[in-house]
Amino acid sequence: MTTDAFRIAGLTPTALQQLIDSGRGPRVLDVRTPGEFRTVHIPGAYNVPLDTLREHRAELLTHLDEDVVLVCRSGARAAQAEQALAEAGLPNLRVLDGGMMAWEAAGAPVNRGEARWDLERQVRLIAGSIVVVTGVVGVFVPGAHLIGTAIGAGLTFAALSNTCAMGMMLAKLPYNRGPRTDIRTVIASLRDRS
Repeated sequence: MTTDAFRIAGLTPTALQQLIDSGRGPRVLDVRTPGEFRTVHIPGAYNVPLDTLREHRAELLTHLDEDVVLVCRSGARAAQAEQALAEAGLPNLRVLDGGMMAWEAAGAPVNRGEARWDLERQVRLIAGSIVVVTGVVGVFVPGAHLIGTAIGAGLTFAALSNTCAMGMMLAKLPYNRGPRTDIRTVIASLRDRS
């Protein structure tokens, strides 16, 4: 597979694995939270959480002079990272199609750490619990069910806009953050690859 084939829109897990195996692998930036990254990640990937990437994209730009593949759980955060880096002027960006879910489904190699619930599962738990509780409370307290309705509206908006306010809030909890990502450490690790 040539470098030109890498620049074709979209990159499948199989194509990325072939590039890595050939020794011409791109830099893989995982934009999930440090907690998610510690649970499972592609060997050799760099963890640059989406918020950190957005805030320090100009600094990162000088250390990303080759092909870059952006990875998250499913592709949504990686697409946001792609947009942020493209706006900063970085060429040769790709998002791993289907993210880590597709990577693992393809049987590609991963580094595993301590198991934890991913953000999507946490959102389902919290949203579902709020809907159930407000539904039951609504039997005794008129109007309480409207809280569940608001959660449903928020989830609908999240699906249509491909963003999730509840997921972003949960990502800030210590359980999901893991160790704080220091931009100097990220840049030093990017330099070390050379």
